[in-house]
Amino acid sequence: MAPKSESKISGLGEVSIRAIDGDYERPESSSIYEDWGPMASETKDMQISRWLVELTDENGAVVPVGDLSAHAVWYGPTLGSRSMNIGISIVNDFRGKGIGSIAQRLLAEELHRQGNIRIESRLCSGRYSSQSSRASGWIA
Repeated sequence: MAPKSESKISGLGEVSIRAIDGDYERPESSSIYEDWGPMASETKDMQISRWLVELTDENGAVVPVGDLSAHAVWYGPTLGSRSMNIGISIVNDFRGKGIGSIAQRLLAEELHRQGNIRIESRLCSGRYSSQSSRASGWIA
């Protein structure tokens, strides 16, 4: 069994993720990059898995600070050509503190535990997040 990765942020608390279903109310965050419009009818059968990002402070209070999603992207006909594409949204007041980097890494570890080999993430904000790519083990 691999050692548990560090998920604490000094002065904030511990970041964790937990699976949620599609009907779970997501924490409110806003970004011009999150308005994707209505879901296309061609994607009605797409399986999207979701996780809640939570921060537990030093007093034990748990605050939902964002959410993650993952869906399969196929680059060929074999299981080895499947990649899990992940997305993240963090509540505005908690952005820029390293929470997203840790949450993405925790999700990548969880997806690997589930047997997924390839994990990918793209940044939509138009800016390079070196913290995110370094913490998650990805190269942009």
